[in-house]
Amino acid sequence: MKKIYEGKTKDVYSLDNGNVMLKFKDDCTGKDGKFDPGENSVGLTIEGIGKANLETSIYYFELLKKAGIKTHYVSANIDEATMEVLPGKVFGHGLEVICRLVATGSFIRRYGEYIQDGTPLQGGYVECTFKNDEKGDPLVTSEGLAALGVMSEEMFKSMKDQTLKITKIVADDLKRIGLDLWDIKFEFGYNNDEVILIDEIASGNMRVYKDGAIVDPVELTKIILANRK
Repeated sequence: MKKIYEGKTKDVYSLDNGNVMLKFKDDCTGKDGKFDPGENSVGLTIEGIGKANLETSIYYFELLKKAGIKTHYVSANIDEATMEVLPGKVFGHGLEVICRLVATGSFIRRYGEYIQDGTPLQGGYVECTFKNDEKGDPLVTSEGLAALGVMSEEMFKSMKDQTLKITKIVADDLKRIGLDLWDIKFEFGYNNDEVILIDEIASGNMRVYKDGAIVDPVELTKIILANRK
């Protein structure tokens, strides 16, 4: 395998069959040793979280498949913490899509003068940021993406619609086991001009609460995996 990208929480390799291999790592985004999916850089390392995130991703990718939502997932090797996926070109130099069901984290840091932490955002609020650590992952609108030639407005609509559907599936599954999803982060790419979900769906990319308190990512992963359908 040839390494083609080194990310915060996983490395990416090209395969001879044209697909791509993701190698999950034990790094999590956060600040000052505290987990925060809204942060731009690695803040801590949790032993075993890479494999656990892989198992969680497999679980949710299979749920999406049953719901008729296409993703890049092909197969996985949990022992080696790797996942084979379809090749998908990223938008621009990388684009993150956040769906917020409750106002918190960086949303409050930006807009706290208008809304209180913990306020529900009815229907879900979708926003996009460019993956650029030096610029602090700047926000970008659908019009901005089109003007910059990153994606068409039709592609954005497809991505937004998928984001809301996927978020609902994850939120409903978590609600089933007594957990509340506050926000979740995705990455999309395009394969043969079709917008599809890429990367992962794991505890390190979502903020989940139980009885008003945030659930630690390691504990969250354990709960999800112990209560799989």
